[in-house]
Amino acid sequence: MLRRLCVAIIFAILWQLNSSLALAESKKPKQPDKFPPSPLEITTPDPLLPPLLDKQQLTFQELQNLEAALDDLNQQAAAKLQAGDQEAAFDIWNRELRLRRYLGSLVEVQALSRVGTIAWNQSNNQQVQYITQRLQVIQKQARSQKNLDLNLMRSLGEAYQKVRSLQPALEVYQQILAVVRQQQDTAAIVQTLNTIGELHLIWFDYPQAAATYEELLNLASSQGDSLNQLAYLQQLAYIYQQAKQPQQAINILDRLAEIYLQADNLTKIPELKLAIGTNYELLAQQNPSLLQEAFQNYQEAYITAWRSQQYARAGEALQKLIPLYRSQGQIDEALQASQILIEAQEQAANFYGMMQAYDQIGQLYLERKEYPQALTAFQNGLELAKQLKHEESYFNQQIEKVAKPDF
Repeated sequence: MLRRLCVAIIFAILWQLNSSLALAESKKPKQPDKFPPSPLEITTPDPLLPPLLDKQQLTFQELQNLEAALDDLNQQAAAKLQAGDQEAAFDIWNRELRLRRYLGSLVEVQALSRVGTIAWNQSNNQQVQYITQRLQVIQKQARSQKNLDLNLMRSLGEAYQKVRSLQPALEVYQQILAVVRQQQDTAAIVQTLNTIGELHLIWFDYPQAAATYEELLNLASSQGDSLNQLAYLQQLAYIYQQAKQPQQAINILDRLAEIYLQADNLTKIPELKLAIGTNYELLAQQNPSLLQEAFQNYQEAYITAWRSQQYARAGEALQKLIPLYRSQGQIDEALQASQILIEAQEQAANFYGMMQAYDQIGQLYLERKEYPQALTAFQNGLELAKQLKHEESYFNQQIEKVAKPDF
């Protein structure tokens, strides 16, 4: 009897425990879907579509009617957005986009691109994601076709750019490039490479950008296209500067300088020589013997700029030369360059630059312990400082410092 009672009690406890667990399970909140379904994939029949049997195609008239209705939806959505109702606006646009696919993939991608631009500008990240996902579906379908539709692929590339999905855009343009290479369509190759180069630059991928523009440069050179050759050289100079590759930058800048010299266009030379000198200075940090190349290019920049009356640019070159002279202990040369710098700044009407040059001269004379000359330089600097109402106290301090009997 006692044994039966124990079994009954154990059975009751187990039953209550199971019931409690089942109740807790039933009360557990239902987990929402991690990723809500895209509104672009809703398959509910739309009133704007005629009843379709299986994959029955719309007639020409039905397509025209649908296109007009979708244009009207676009206007409705734009009005909602302007009124501040973003949610309602994108609900309408999503309906439009679902129906645009009945007009063909190209038309749909163009509409996705348009709405994607709006979504990005409105910082609607969820909508951007929906559009990107749909673009990826279309891209996959396009790749499965026997012949790649280049117009569709170009539209896909543009649409990806509008929603800032740059890696898929690059993949699209690489696919296009492979096809136009097979077709030996030079114009299309150049156009596609330019787009790829721009995308690499947007991503700050300088090695890939450099490789792309080097190929474009070779194409332009082989075709005798001097205009684009110049443009690609300028782009490569910028890329190598940003990538901190001084030797590659020098190679490109030298080629640019040669082109301008052959065209007798000396106005561009000072700027190029300054850039070349700066890159040689960077290389000289590892190889000091290259410092002489920096000197030479700065000197050429100064001479050419002065001859072409680019006094501001001449001043820049002198400002590069003076610290180099000082670093090599060539104080006489530094003083001489500083005196010329004053004249260059005066010609350029750069009074602030003149004031700085006088300060520089004063410091150089101090190094040589030639105090009267230093005092004169600081006094000249003070006169300019008073006119500019800038750094007067600094020059007064320098003058007081030099004028001390025990200095």
